[in-house]
Amino acid sequence: MTRRMILPLLFGIVGVAVLMNLGFWQVRRLAWKNDIVAEIEARMEAAPVAVPQDPDPDRDRYLQVAARGVIGPGEVHVYTSVPSRGVGYRIIVPLTLEDRRTVLLDRGFVPIGEKDAARLTGPVRVEGALDWPRETDGYTGAPDTENNIWLARDVDMMAEALDTEPVLIVTTASDDPGQPMPMPVSVNIRNDHLGYAITWFGLAAVWMVMTATLLWRIKRRTN
Repeated sequence: MTRRMILPLLFGIVGVAVLMNLGFWQVRRLAWKNDIVAEIEARMEAAPVAVPQDPDPDRDRYLQVAARGVIGPGEVHVYTSVPSRGVGYRIIVPLTLEDRRTVLLDRGFVPIGEKDAARLTGPVRVEGALDWPRETDGYTGAPDTENNIWLARDVDMMAEALDTEPVLIVTTASDDPGQPMPMPVSVNIRNDHLGYAITWFGLAAVWMVMTATLLWRIKRRTN
């Protein structure tokens, strides 16, 4: 090995090490994400339980629950769409449970023309999943409270508007004969870490080949 080869060799070793480390980091992220998905799937497939006394947004999100309560007056209408039915609204109402706590209940979807239609209030039994949707960001507009049109389910804001706890049950089934179309919780967690890992490992291999080629050319020139 000549002195001219030392710097390219060191540069190549450092580059490969960095790229390999990024690849292994993505492998660790993949295992972490798979564990999260498995935990959520198990939570969603479990038998429904009573609404916890102090539900936690991280621990209890997607927890399947069954509850009896009384739907009170007042609604929040969240603008949305369903591919098979067009645009409409999610109907969010206050639900007072048997233990006298009042939570939010996402009753489901109604077409746009049924926004202000009369709906059942009073005793009801529901099954669903707890959720704290992450639908807002810096670009989400403020709700039009005058016309009761919301652009996202912001649990804290809806709870304040309907005077409930910041807890949302998303209905999957109900004994209400006029129940809006349920829109059950769906889980859409991006898990691209395997692809990223393959990319980093591939770049490490390319870097290694390029380094070897450069060293070979330097060696040829010095011979």
